[in-house]
Amino acid sequence: MAAPDPDRTRLAVLGSPIAHSLSPTLHEAAYAALGLGWSYGRHEVASGGLDAFVAGLGPEWRGLSLTMPLKREVLPLLDRTTPLVDELGVANTVAFRREGSAVVRAGANTDVQGLVRPVEALGHLPGEATILGGGATAASALTAAVRLGASLVRVFLRDTAKAGALVELAVRLGVSLEVLPLTDLPGTRHGFVLSTLPGGAADPLELVPSGSDAVLFDVAYEPWPTAAASRWADAGGRVLNGLDMLTEQAIGQIRFFLTGDEDELLPDEAAVRRAMRTAVGLPAVISS
Repeated sequence: MAAPDPDRTRLAVLGSPIAHSLSPTLHEAAYAALGLGWSYGRHEVASGGLDAFVAGLGPEWRGLSLTMPLKREVLPLLDRTTPLVDELGVANTVAFRREGSAVVRAGANTDVQGLVRPVEALGHLPGEATILGGGATAASALTAAVRLGASLVRVFLRDTAKAGALVELAVRLGVSLEVLPLTDLPGTRHGFVLSTLPGGAADPLELVPSGSDAVLFDVAYEPWPTAAASRWADAGGRVLNGLDMLTEQAIGQIRFFLTGDEDELLPDEAAVRRAMRTAVGLPAVISS
């Protein structure tokens, strides 16, 4: 598959803090598997610094991956967005494309793919979901839960007054949403939990799987395993972590960088996925 703009070979992940990011490892493994001569780095860009960074990029740049705190700040800089970005108000991917004499900045959100595909690989279709946290990733988690079949979602936040955007999103998605303080997380058993909290923040919480098919998707991966994930696994539940999400959302990004469509499969994508997962120490395939 020939990539458009062959001279655009430079990419990077931006955010703050960013030194711990394994995105370069994942992307470089994928580019090698695909035979692409692209380079992928990381740059510390704090809140308020994205506009200047993007303005200083040269014609060799193909795209950017964005993490916190930039997923919402990028929106005014984009010329074109996918429907999912418009729906969520969050973008984690920017591709630079030449159209005539102009360079177009196209934005996409692949975080939802990053959450949906690992759960689907386990064959888990939840009727209800529990989401921990209310940041930018929580919007993707809510959308992912609905795509996976959840008709009721409970969101637990430190500050329930900040749930307005999630409530509005739930109305658009047509899903029942309950917003509760994190301190009220029940000690009941859970079938499907998506924790969007920073690494270790869920450790004091009582998270108990409802059975052997119950899934805890903890988007943290450093440090790993978290105490919450270890307790869940010890109780017989299944665990996915932030590297599972990071791998799948990176695959969506590479699709977007290569073809402009985050849903168009890569050449021999199964082999690319195996190379990426192996590069960051995951099993070659997701297994129950």
